[in-house]
Amino acid sequence: MAQVKVQTSAPLAGPGLSPGVPPTAMASPGSLGLQPSVNGTGPAPTPVCPAPAVGYGDAPVSATSPGPPQENMANPKEKTPMCLVNELARFNRIQPQYKLLNERGPAHAKIFTVQLTLGEQVWEAEGTSIKKAQHSTAAKALAESVLPRPAPRSPKVDVNSNPGSITPTVELNGLAMKRGEPAIYRPLDPKPMPNYRANYNFRGMFNQRYHYPVPKIFYVQLSVGSHEFIGEGRTRQAARHNAAMKALQALRNEPIPERPPQNAEEKGETEEGTDASKSEISLVYEIALKRNLSVNFEVLKESGPPHMKSFLTRVTVGEFSAEGEGNSKKLSKKRAALAILQDLKKLPFIPTVEKPKTHYKKRTKTILKTGPDYGQGMNPISRLAQIQQAKKEKEPEYLLLSERGMPRRREFIMQVKVNNDVATGTGPNKKVAKRNAAEAMLLQLGYKTSTVPQNPTEVSNQDSSSIP
Repeated sequence: MAQVKVQTSAPLAGPGLSPGVPPTAMASPGSLGLQPSVNGTGPAPTPVCPAPAVGYGDAPVSATSPGPPQENMANPKEKTPMCLVNELARFNRIQPQYKLLNERGPAHAKIFTVQLTLGEQVWEAEGTSIKKAQHSTAAKALAESVLPRPAPRSPKVDVNSNPGSITPTVELNGLAMKRGEPAIYRPLDPKPMPNYRANYNFRGMFNQRYHYPVPKIFYVQLSVGSHEFIGEGRTRQAARHNAAMKALQALRNEPIPERPPQNAEEKGETEEGTDASKSEISLVYEIALKRNLSVNFEVLKESGPPHMKSFLTRVTVGEFSAEGEGNSKKLSKKRAALAILQDLKKLPFIPTVEKPKTHYKKRTKTILKTGPDYGQGMNPISRLAQIQQAKKEKEPEYLLLSERGMPRRREFIMQVKVNNDVATGTGPNKKVAKRNAAEAMLLQLGYKTSTVPQNPTEVSNQDSSSIP
């Protein structure tokens, strides 16, 4: 533990006591001992990394010139200045000492001054907390210290490591797809680990009969085109990764081979029979559809006990037929399709005739919304908007000009503007005034009057007024 010396300049109560009298330094007795306190309020904070004890290690002293602390420190990434100071002190076999010199300011905004002694050099710095002051002092010491620095550690490079979350096998599959050469893995027989000595000396066991099995090394043979690689590992998957890593190191810098152009017949054959993403049954149906042949699957026989059934299925495609047997109907149907595919591939190739593309002229939309009779019976507002859309012109703009009258008998005046034409309409509310303005604009543009159906209240009022 680092030694923390406490010194305060606050005035103490009682006669004969001066603020500058430093108390005796308190060294921490150990990891289980009592920690020194700051101003008697609690234990003093300790550095993040434990300080080295005197005489820690026998590392040789480097004679290199000092440099920036973040470059010469061993593994400076994500380490605090106090940790780096502890590493520097451990390398030079000295002990850092932090001492609280001063504490000033109100309780909610304290400023602490901490002194760091490293060998024969002394630094001071301030901070809003003791910990921040210690870090500031340590950073200042790292920048100005003349002590020899430890040599930086070189990062470990693992040949079999793969950066990122992509495994070597996945990366090799992508490279093999670009090259047009599938990656084929073949497991080899595992062999026992050479020079392995098992410890069978188990004390306290009488007539021992059980032994640990000898660990094995798994081998995998990888073929990528004309290249072959052997991978090994403690597990089968580790062997695959090892073989893929060797293949990546060898094929990464090689140019991607150019694929020779395929003939029409070869292309048709590959399309008919070698699609790995389709099942045998789908391929049978596709070939039969291209040749206008009928396909029929029929279960001929079902035998065996209930727990070990055996099915025999026959498939007929035109003049060809084949049979397949399996412990399920699906398996027997698949085997029958696989058997008849061999006969269908022997048929002559049918060239595909590309149909000429017919180009149709786009018909113009003949929407007769510009006639004077269009939209009779519609709401004048919707009718006017549709007419403007058909003309591909700007939609009508409505504006409330004024409202007048008593609160119970209000009258609103609405204005509508279409291009350069302006019309107005009045009504007992804004909705009616807007509709009347749209109707006036339609009449102004040369359209016939919109016959809006009457409301039931208006019809009832007319009926009541007509009765004597």
